[in-house]
Amino acid sequence: MSFTDILLFILLIQVIHFFGTWKLYQSAGRKWWEAAIPIYNAIILFKIINRPWWWVFLIFVPIVNLIMFPVIWVETARSFGKNDTKDTILQLISLGLYTYYINYFTTHEYIEDRSLKAKTKSGDFVSSILFAVVAATIVHTYIMQPFTIPTSSLEKTLLVGDFLFVSKFHYGARLPQTAISFPMVHDTIPLAGIKSYTNTPQLPYLRLPGFQKVQRNDIVVFNWPIDTVRMFRDRSGKHYDKPVDKKSNYVKRAVGVAGDSLKIVDGKIYVNNSPLQLPDRAKPQYSYLVQGKGQGFNMRSLVEIYGITDGLQWVNRERNLYQVNAITEENLAKFKNHPNVKSVQRIISPEGEADTGIFPNNGKVNWNRDNFGPIYIPKAGQTVQLGLETYSLYRRIIEVYEGSEMGFDNKLKVKGSQVYLNSEPINQYTFKQDYYWMMGDNRHNSEDSRYWGYVPQNHVVGKPVFIWMSLDSNASGLIEKVRWERLFTTVGGEGKPTSYLVYFLIGVVLIIGYNYFIKKKK
Repeated sequence: MSFTDILLFILLIQVIHFFGTWKLYQSAGRKWWEAAIPIYNAIILFKIINRPWWWVFLIFVPIVNLIMFPVIWVETARSFGKNDTKDTILQLISLGLYTYYINYFTTHEYIEDRSLKAKTKSGDFVSSILFAVVAATIVHTYIMQPFTIPTSSLEKTLLVGDFLFVSKFHYGARLPQTAISFPMVHDTIPLAGIKSYTNTPQLPYLRLPGFQKVQRNDIVVFNWPIDTVRMFRDRSGKHYDKPVDKKSNYVKRAVGVAGDSLKIVDGKIYVNNSPLQLPDRAKPQYSYLVQGKGQGFNMRSLVEIYGITDGLQWVNRERNLYQVNAITEENLAKFKNHPNVKSVQRIISPEGEADTGIFPNNGKVNWNRDNFGPIYIPKAGQTVQLGLETYSLYRRIIEVYEGSEMGFDNKLKVKGSQVYLNSEPINQYTFKQDYYWMMGDNRHNSEDSRYWGYVPQNHVVGKPVFIWMSLDSNASGLIEKVRWERLFTTVGGEGKPTSYLVYFLIGVVLIIGYNYFIKKKK
């Protein structure tokens, strides 16, 4: 849906509203023409139904307006004496068109001092729930969103079982592009297991101003760029593309930002030809081949003493060879002194050994997870040469991220040695938005940009800022304990994370005590 489509849709709504309410405006002591002026008519309507004028902002907030419109329809009917359950049901099932019947075929008498309190307990309960959902949806969409860490790709910075608050305002809240969606859920309605949204209409991409841009080494929540529906297949196994804001949420570290050049050499990341300097809380992990002495390992001690949470597995029982799937260099130094460890060797995919699953997935580069690149990370407004060597690197950007997802029909083709965009020969391309390179700290157990490429700016969701809960589970998925030391710790910052749980509990006690004494005094 383009901006022109949106304007035409708003104009249509205004026409429907005018012809369905102009007599009601007159009965309420207003002028008939006041029903015809966009925005102004909404302010007047809220005065008529005895609701605050600032509700006008809520009807322009995607998703929230899906809740607000039914409320306005019902409130309008009740302001003119239509209080029966039958009237409420007719308003809802007719999508507000029951107002036409009230406007033209009833003797409507305006109730100026109508009580806003529901006449039944059930009505009061429904009203409370509706406005709680509106408030929560606004917070969830534009301010702060809860998020759970499902995988170990960012261990030991973020652990499996961490529950985060993700800030939407750091990078600027992204307005929903999917106009019709179930509030406060992502792509699936809980328990029901069905889609929570409709693919159309789709609104243009817009983002509110933020306090900062994505910076190198930031941990970022984003929509997985290549995601398609895998849970909602029909019987033929067909996939359905998801809208951008309904793609699966991923969390990784931005090891490269727009304008950077990046390469990986023997597992080490280089940005602009210099080794990437990670913050001290980042603990990269790698896989190692372990030569044992035949004494075996205690799995609990591997976790508690050496931090080996991704497990250890046999490579060759006869030769006492094991593989440690992920361990930090700090823990590795301790692990080398284990009585069953004879030697350890980092597992590295050698340079020149091609991995067909590695981006750009064209079978023409000899890159792998440990030796990759160099590549350029596109920056908005920057121009690159587009030829046979760079075609695969930027094809998805041009056709999808700056094509179909932006409302353009971009098609790239190669004929001989010439690249064509929409049948026109091109030798260079200028990018429309910034891009990022996202990777996990668990280098050998992370599905990240090495496998599917760049993350566009319009896929960025927010910045994790706070861990409010952390649950440790066993291999069977059963919760064993609460990691109390991680509760109410910040995600960013320097040094060892500090828990603010005690200060939070003190604050809660003070608030409860203050409210108690204030009520008692009254």
